[in-house]
Amino acid sequence: MAQSLGILVSSDKHLDYVINLTEAAHKKEKEIHIFFTGDGVKLGLQPDFIKLVGKAKLAVCDVSFRAHGFHGREDEVPGVGFKDFATQARNAEMSAECDRYLVL
Repeated sequence: MAQSLGILVSSDKHLDYVINLTEAAHKKEKEIHIFFTGDGVKLGLQPDFIKLVGKAKLAVCDVSFRAHGFHGREDEVPGVGFKDFATQARNAEMSAECDRYLVL
């Protein structure tokens, strides 16, 4: 089993850092899980967010997403399907299952 890295993103800053970290871990064949919550859900609407697709398992806190007024087709997040809009339980699972867990 590949080593895994879980990343919790709660800030709407530093998407470039999240992308660079993900790309570096992906090159080393790590399994990467990223959960976006709080203001971090705003990153899913930035054009560079697509650089994460295919390199990590992406999930977005549905409650935070809706609390920011996002919903509907115009607010879809690349690489995040219906089932990937999740609760904080997904974050808890990620922190328990990943070898390393980073909070940004």
